Amino acid sequence: MDGQLDRRAELSEFLRTRRARLQPEDVGLESYGRQRRVPGLRREELAQLAGVSVAYYTRLEQGNGQNVSAEVLDAIARALRLTDAEQAHLTHLAKPKQQRRRAGAPRGKQPVRVALLQLLDSIDTVPAYVTGRRSEILAWNRMSAALFGDWGKLPAAERNWARLVFLNPDYRELFVDWDQKAYDMVSFLRMDAGRHPDDPRLSALVGELSVKSEEFRRLWATHDVKEKSYGVKRMRHPLVGDLTLSFETFRLVDDDEQAFITYHAEPGSPSADGLRLLASWGTDAAASLPA
Repeated sequence: MDGQLDRRAELSEFLRTRRARLQPEDVGLESYGRQRRVPGLRREELAQLAGVSVAYYTRLEQGNGQNVSAEVLDAIARALRLTDAEQAHLTHLAKPKQQRRRAGAPRGKQPVRVALLQLLDSIDTVPAYVTGRRSEILAWNRMSAALFGDWGKLPAAERNWARLVFLNPDYRELFVDWDQKAYDMVSFLRMDAGRHPDDPRLSALVGELSVKSEEFRRLWATHDVKEKSYGVKRMRHPLVGDLTLSFETFRLVDDDEQAFITYHAEPGSPSADGLRLLASWGTDAAASLPA
């Protein structure tokens, strides 16, 4: 994969995979014909649901979305029962005129504001870090180093969640539900690819992971997308054992491509005790981890 992702191919495959996961009975249509050569809805069925001609929808699914209106995209999204994240991804790929005028070229380095760095340093009881485009890790506090490993010891290019999850075997041991973590990472990257298909660094990352990881190739082919928000992660830390931590994601007002992420434990729980131990060990805990 070189230079940039093919937006037309991305649009085509995304629509095809979303259509394939629906059956006529899922959307209130009667299934006709005993043999269905392809899984899911036929193009004509989807066009009927969206209120557009079959020829129009066919052109769109072939990647010809440059002149499609936001209203038509909304109708197709409803017919496909897309999530909010999937609808945003469809809009990024199809680029209606109003979206195209707002879009800009991907920027290079993403600096983290000094005040945000100071805030990270002041949080000494919970892991917190800042991520940017391409799942890059931009800044972190001491507790993140104690929980995840000292990212400062890594070359800058390797401070990347997708690379760590798929290429660093220690993270398979750290995340109890590694399969879910891997799925989430690919889904986040897909969203990023929809926003910036002309980003050569993102394309290079996807190409590298596709070559080096069979799991990544399989998940990338699903075209699933999601935004990081909140949830629970179970971890097995080499020093303090099992941890169940809730994470929260806060998008920055001045740069929605940066996110401030925190992990915390339920008060009074064994996981809270584990975090307190990590906080007391500080850099000694980070030094014992492989990252």
